Amino acid sequence: MYLVGVTGGIAAYKTAELVRLFVREKKEVQVVMTPGAAHFVSPLTFHTLTGRPALLDQFQVSPGERVRHIDLASSARVFVIAPATANTIGKMAAGIADNLLTAVYLAARCPVVLAPSMNEQMYLHPAVQENLARLRTHGCLVIDPAEGEQACGISGKGRAPEPAQIAEFVRSALREKDYRGLRVLVTAGPTREPLDPVRFISNRSTGLMGYALARALARRGAGVALVSGPTALPCPDGAELVPVETARQMHAAVLERFAGCDLVIKAAAVADYRPSAAAEQKIKKDGAKTALELQLNPDILEELGRRKSEQILVGFAMETERAKEHAREKLRRKNLDLIVLNDLTVPGAGFGSLTNQVCIIDRKGRAEDLPMMSKESLAHQILDRIRPLLPPSRPGG
Repeated sequence: MYLVGVTGGIAAYKTAELVRLFVREKKEVQVVMTPGAAHFVSPLTFHTLTGRPALLDQFQVSPGERVRHIDLASSARVFVIAPATANTIGKMAAGIADNLLTAVYLAARCPVVLAPSMNEQMYLHPAVQENLARLRTHGCLVIDPAEGEQACGISGKGRAPEPAQIAEFVRSALREKDYRGLRVLVTAGPTREPLDPVRFISNRSTGLMGYALARALARRGAGVALVSGPTALPCPDGAELVPVETARQMHAAVLERFAGCDLVIKAAAVADYRPSAAAEQKIKKDGAKTALELQLNPDILEELGRRKSEQILVGFAMETERAKEHAREKLRRKNLDLIVLNDLTVPGAGFGSLTNQVCIIDRKGRAEDLPMMSKESLAHQILDRIRPLLPPSRPGG
């Protein structure tokens, strides 16, 4: 069961959306409120969303219950407190259990996630920071608040994270950390090769697959360096973003980090060619035909295949004909351990889509066709097949 604690802050209204997201994911949700929270959001709201009465009374016992706070704590897979006010944070840090929520906290042995929300001056007060630091030492997982306009009218840090961000954080907290301590480099997105100060050569990649892989790796405990060409995507929580633009910049960034990696996943769509020379000024049209001379970019994946020692190297192939034949040849020629094949003739797969359908081919040439699924789900399917090739996870990594 997902236990959601709601405390008395204006951001309590956002928790209704968080609960709705959990219910949509088919989770059983039980809401526990402080008396102060009921001044901001009606318990009936959460009852309607979850099908369960929101609980406030520490001493009321329903039929079938023995000791309410113990029963709740024992049944919880995760305890999410959102918003977490300065008052509740202080009580938790001091071990005070004067309401149902704080009593459940002291009895809980599941992961506890806190989403602090308060005025910036309160959030930055040394007492609040010390309490959060203490709760972290007790094993609580704390989501940093956002910056922005607050209910009091000022703008600063302390704004409650958005429900989708909290839900993502919870998923990460519950995911098995089978990549813990492993160092992974992921490339993502397109590269851009300049023609002049205005124009460039690029491709249709949006970076969705590479970013999904980086996010999945971070959830599973890996240390992730994400070398990315230009995209409109936010850096996944827990990953280090290394922004690049051209193929040569990506080549340099990858080689700089390669020796320290256990795994490299090359999901970027790197331009094979670049203009032989980029114009210093904008090229003006004059009505005449223009010839563009191109030269090869460095083949990053092939060079990694030559250099690798104990690293696991995974590549992607995007094909439009004789797909498996070309993918197997690429795997052999570039000394890969796995290759993920996208057939661009399949509707709903490839560039710009939230879904993908791939075939994974191993070093022995064995091919496994996966069904169409979201890129988020596919990222974990790919990692499940890579994991047996890697060394054991490193505790404390």
